Amino acid sequence: MDTKMENVNVYDSVNNLAATIRKSKEYLEYKQIKEKVMKDKDIKDKIDEFEKIRYEEQLLAIQGEKQSEEKMKKLQELYAILVQNPDVKNYFDIEVRFNIMIADVNRIIGEAIKDVL
Repeated sequence: MDTKMENVNVYDSVNNLAATIRKSKEYLEYKQIKEKVMKDKDIKDKIDEFEKIRYEEQLLAIQGEKQSEEKMKKLQELYAILVQNPDVKNYFDIEVRFNIMIADVNRIIGEAIKDVL
């Protein structure tokens, strides 16, 4: 394998990527809607509770453990209540798009280095 070595500063490239992400539609929309919905303390508290339960359940799934039916039901109930607010529904929708973009970036980086892992 004849690979020519280049003098590339990875940190410059990563900083450029970070700046590009901060300028992206996904980031800017997510930041704007998050700031808007988090101003309402009641909504913020409900979203925080939802996120805490969701995180706990995702962690159980990753560890291969059985998810709590009670917590899953609570999660569904909280989500149903939260998405009745159009801003919160928009927040969740935009959050998904942002997370997909970040997952895609991570996947692309992972693919680029998989031969050494």
